[in-house]
Amino acid sequence: MARLSPLVKQATPVVVDRAEGNWILGVDGVRYLDFTSGIGVTSTGHCHPRVVKAAQEQVGKVIHAQATTVMHQPLLELTELLGEVLPTGLDSVFYANSGAEAVEASLRLARMATGRPNIVTFQGGFHGRTFGAASITTAGTKFRTGFSPLVGGVVVAPFPYAYRLGLSEEDAVAYALRELDYLFATVTAPGETAAFIIEPVQGDGGYIPVPVEFLRGLEVRAREHGILLIVDEIQAGVGRTGKFWSHEFAGISPDVLITAKGIASGFPISAIAASEELMSKGFPGSQGGTYGGNAVAAAAGVETLHVIRDEGLVENAAARGAQLQAGLTELQQKYPEIGDVRGVGLMQALEFTTADGAADSASAAAVQQAAVAERLLLLTCGPLNNVIRVVPALTVNESEVELALRALDAALASVLRVPVLQ
Repeated sequence: MARLSPLVKQATPVVVDRAEGNWILGVDGVRYLDFTSGIGVTSTGHCHPRVVKAAQEQVGKVIHAQATTVMHQPLLELTELLGEVLPTGLDSVFYANSGAEAVEASLRLARMATGRPNIVTFQGGFHGRTFGAASITTAGTKFRTGFSPLVGGVVVAPFPYAYRLGLSEEDAVAYALRELDYLFATVTAPGETAAFIIEPVQGDGGYIPVPVEFLRGLEVRAREHGILLIVDEIQAGVGRTGKFWSHEFAGISPDVLITAKGIASGFPISAIAASEELMSKGFPGSQGGTYGGNAVAAAAGVETLHVIRDEGLVENAAARGAQLQAGLTELQQKYPEIGDVRGVGLMQALEFTTADGAADSASAAAVQQAAVAERLLLLTCGPLNNVIRVVPALTVNESEVELALRALDAALASVLRVPVLQ
């Protein structure tokens, strides 16, 4: 009898029967409010009827039309629609299946296009679990331990994590940029540096928005030294932060953009976008893959983009994100174990710390599990596992946010408050 690998860990005991919107119905008949959205994947909610219909219709036409053999209409339509929301100048797109594959493709392109060997990544970033992606991932040793040696030519630079550093945001940015310049003098010369790769909002690293001045500082250095700027929008993109792309807050112009997760409401598809001039500098045949740009996933992606536009979901993410952050901040005032509340749009987090400021992973884990008992699904993250992330679908409404905040309050009280003896 076969079983699932014991290396795959499940964050909740829920076995899903069906799901709709922000709600999951377990096989036990219990209904859960899902504020994980499959780690930011079900952007239009579970089983949005328009996305379901588009996928069903495509299944009846063609399921698999391998894109380097024959082209199919959904991929052409998806590319046209992406062109309407991609940053100016990023007019060439390559499709893969997963975020990690898209990250790998961006690394190959950067090295081929520049002829330079080194990639600068930033402490706490998460970019995937394949060899190249894991080599630039520092969101936790669990992602990169036990299968060394990793890919060479990777340089890890400090990240302006102001709360952890105990600095103001301004001082944290100054520190991180100063250390980056020091890396150019000590580890990787600018002329040997192919690219910076960064998540504009760190995901698994703790849901930390990158200060806009840091992103602007990266862009200045990229332009000065001919280094490519790659933004990993896999988790923070497609409207989640209240702008279509999270780097828009900084007003920067990336050379390469990576997207996946929310682009197709749960179907596996990812992409990198660059200018045609840059993309053409890659080696012929270096991009491809059997399932990349699958017809059904592309059809779901087309309808996802239509739904996000038609239902004003980017604007909804901004409004509901502000509501959610305000509620989480109120909880922080009530529970001193919550050391930090942060995030942008529908990408919010609570960081748990002890009285002396040390990471409190035990409380984070206990609260996340207690929330399940309150019928609310949440996830932990962060290198020290002391962060709870709150990630509803972009379709979440005001009453669902309030319901989630009440459930989280109850979970916090059950874990962090000792009843007074009568």
